[in-house]
Amino acid sequence: MDIAAIQNPLAQRVAEAMIEGFNRHYRNMRLYGQQAKRLFETAQWLEVQQAVRERIRSYDERVDDNVARLRAEFDADHIDDQTWQQIKLYYIGLLVNHKQPELAETFFNSVTTKILHRSYFHNDFIFARPAVSTEYIDAYPPVYSSYYPGAHGGLRATIKRIIHDFDWQRPFADLDRDIDCIMRTAEKHLGGAWPRAEANFQIQVLYSAFYRNKGAYIIGKAINGHLELPFAIPVLHDADGHLFLDTVLLDAWRISLLFSLSRAYFMADMEVPSGYVQYLRTIMPNKPRSELYTMIGLGKQGKTMFYRDFYQHLKHSEDQFVIAPGIKGMVMLVFTLPSYPYVFKLIKDVFGSSKEVDRETVERKYQLVKQVDRVGRMADSLEFSHVALPRARFSEELMEELRTLAPSMFEEEGEDIVMKHLYIERRMVPLNLYLDRADEEKTENAVREYGNAIRELALANIFPGDMLWKNFGVTRYNRVVFYDYDEIEYMTDMNFREIPEAPDYETEMSGEVWYSVAKNDVFPEEFATFLLGSPKVRQAFMKHHRDLLTAKFWQETKAQILAGKVPDFYPYPEELRFCRTFATS
Repeated sequence: MDIAAIQNPLAQRVAEAMIEGFNRHYRNMRLYGQQAKRLFETAQWLEVQQAVRERIRSYDERVDDNVARLRAEFDADHIDDQTWQQIKLYYIGLLVNHKQPELAETFFNSVTTKILHRSYFHNDFIFARPAVSTEYIDAYPPVYSSYYPGAHGGLRATIKRIIHDFDWQRPFADLDRDIDCIMRTAEKHLGGAWPRAEANFQIQVLYSAFYRNKGAYIIGKAINGHLELPFAIPVLHDADGHLFLDTVLLDAWRISLLFSLSRAYFMADMEVPSGYVQYLRTIMPNKPRSELYTMIGLGKQGKTMFYRDFYQHLKHSEDQFVIAPGIKGMVMLVFTLPSYPYVFKLIKDVFGSSKEVDRETVERKYQLVKQVDRVGRMADSLEFSHVALPRARFSEELMEELRTLAPSMFEEEGEDIVMKHLYIERRMVPLNLYLDRADEEKTENAVREYGNAIRELALANIFPGDMLWKNFGVTRYNRVVFYDYDEIEYMTDMNFREIPEAPDYETEMSGEVWYSVAKNDVFPEEFATFLLGSPKVRQAFMKHHRDLLTAKFWQETKAQILAGKVPDFYPYPEELRFCRTFATS
C-alpha cells in the first residue's frame, strides 16, 4: 500500500492518539529513572521497592487507558481492516525521528491486540517485525560519555571526575581511598599490561547510573586501541549515610550476573534505550537483547524481542516440544524444546489433591514475583497469552498430557496449537536430579547454595512454601534458584512455631496431631522429614543450615522485616568488596 495515496483522516487521528499514549507512558518511565536517583540519594529503600512495583504496573495501565480512549473516541472495535492497515502506516511515519521507535511499536502491538482478534496478529496489522531502525539515534543527554586520561590529569583524576559527574547529592566517606582500591584492583587484574598514557586511551561510561535496591551501578569500559576492559562499579551507602565505592567488577561474566533475570530490574533514565542495549551488548555479547531490555526495566520490549527470536529458532530447527524431565508438578504442566534453553509452563485444570490453590491465586503469585526483590534466587518468567505454536512440533506424549491435564488451556486451530496462557523461563537442571548424580563435594556445594537461597529469600520477605528439592534449579554458574511459585507467601504473613511438647508418651506415639494448626502456621522442625532423607544431603544440610530447622531463625528474620530493615544483597562475592570492614546502612 502506497502511504502517499492514503487519505484517511480517521486512520491519522487514531495513529496520533496511539503515539500520544506511548509518549505519555515513556515520560512516566523516565520519571521513574529520575526518581530512582533521588531515592538513592536520600536512602529511601522502602520507597524504592514501592517505585519498582508501580513501574511494573504502569505499562498495562497506560495500554488500558489508550484502548479506552480509542474505543470512546473512535469506536475502535468497529474500525474496518483497511483502516487498521492505514493506521499502522501512519504510525510508522510518526516513528521516523522518534527516540524510542522499537518501544512504540511494541506499545502499538499491545493496544491493537486488545482490540483485534488474534487472527489479525500478523505483519499487516501489528509489528511482527520491526519497521524502523534503532541504529544511530542521536540522544541528549548522550548514551555514554567519553573521558581521556591523557588529557585530564591521568587515570586517578579521570576516575574521580567520572564519579563527580553523576552529581549525587550525598558526600562520599573517602573517595580517594575508594579510588586507590580501584587502581590496585585494576593493576592486579591487568598485570601491568595496560598502557597508561597512550593518546587513544579513553574511558566510556553510560550516562545514566543503573539503580536497583540499595545500590547505584556505574557501567562502562576502558578502550586502548583494540583492547577493551569492561567494568561495573557499585556505589552504596555506609552506616553514617555517606557514599562509597564497594568494588569494581572487571570480568564480563561477572557484569553479566548483574543483569541476571533472577534479580530485580534496574531503573535508569534513558532517552534512547536501544543505545543502552547496544552498548551493553558490546560488554555482554552473549546475552540476548531480550534479556537486556527486560533487565533495564522494559519488560514488554523484552517479551517482543524474545518472541521474535523464538519464532526464528522454530523456523530453523526440527526437534519437538516434549515433557520436561524431572518430577512432574501438581500445579504446572511443564514442557520444553530441547534445542532451546527455556521451559514452557502452563497451569493445569486440575491440581494435585494436596494443593489448596486455584488458577487465579497461582497467576497472582507469579505476578508477585515480578514486583519483589528476587535477590538472585527466583527465576523471572515471561508471561504470554494466545501463543500459536506449530502442532507438528508437539510430541504425542505431550499432546496426551495436554488433553488430560489442561484441556481448557489450549485450542487446536488448523496446523497450530494456541496456548491461552503460558509462562516461559530459562531452563535449569532441577536440583533433585543434580543431587542424584552429584559427588560428595558437589552435593555439599549445592546444599549450601540451597540453604543460602532460602535464607536470602526469607530476608527479602519471601517464604517459598514448598521447599522440596525439585522446586529449585541449578544454573550454569552453579547457583541455586527457586522456580515454583504456587505456594510462596510473604514472610510477614506466616506464623512460625515450635511443635509443643506432647502431654504424654502415648499421645506422642499415636501419630495424631495434639496441637492446633492455623492456616499460615509453619513448623520448621518438620522440614527435615521431607528434605533430609538422603544421608549425604542430611550431612551437608546439618553442617551448614541446621538453624533453618528451628522456629527461632524464621521468627528473628520476620522480626527484622517488620522492623522495616531492608537487607543488603550483593550480586558479587563478598571477598571482592573493598570496604568489608565498614558497616552499611
